[in-house]
Amino acid sequence: MAVKIEESWAKALSDEFEKDYFKRLTDFVRNEYQTQTIYPKGKDIFRAFDKCPIDQVKVVILGQDPYHGPGQANGLCFSVHEGMPFPPSLTNIFKEIKNDLSKEIPPNGSLDRWAEQGVLLLNATLTVRAHQAGSHQKKGWEEFTDAVIKVLAEQKKQVVYMLWGNYAQKKASIVDPEKNLILKSVHPSPLSAHRGFFGSAHFSQANSYLKEMGLDQIDW
Repeated sequence: MAVKIEESWAKALSDEFEKDYFKRLTDFVRNEYQTQTIYPKGKDIFRAFDKCPIDQVKVVILGQDPYHGPGQANGLCFSVHEGMPFPPSLTNIFKEIKNDLSKEIPPNGSLDRWAEQGVLLLNATLTVRAHQAGSHQKKGWEEFTDAVIKVLAEQKKQVVYMLWGNYAQKKASIVDPEKNLILKSVHPSPLSAHRGFFGSAHFSQANSYLKEMGLDQIDW
């Protein structure tokens, strides 16, 4: 079964695409796109991988599922297309960057610029029904994204994992904390950001670690 995904990831995940659960997931997702309004657009489902080949990954930020409002989801977690209003979680991410690194809040919410520097912006679930948060959870995507983290952990070390909220932190067990940097906090959503996301300084910590490892820092 052919899956359109960036070449290095296609090779690394080739076994996964042949598994029964992934075939069931593909059938489910294909049917959903034919019968419901689903985000992101089909061509953007694997955009996080297309923007960040496996050998370029320096930081992983894990989201839950895509934005479920019209025109928001673009295949990169927390990101929106240029011209779209900032969703609340993204606003809080930019506020924390401003507090942490004294960087001004950018004019648009596209995080393509991060992905192009080696930030894998991965949602645990890669599709969602319009206006129904979590509607594609427990259909197979979580198993697939576990496999993504596992492959990455096997092939690369000295990667920074930013895990915000309980859902993302479940993936921490796959990663060796001796060989990577794992940063955890509550989710940046307005419901929780004040309980530890603000002031977590994850962005400066990530850059300090990358510098220590002799890697280029991220221009957040």
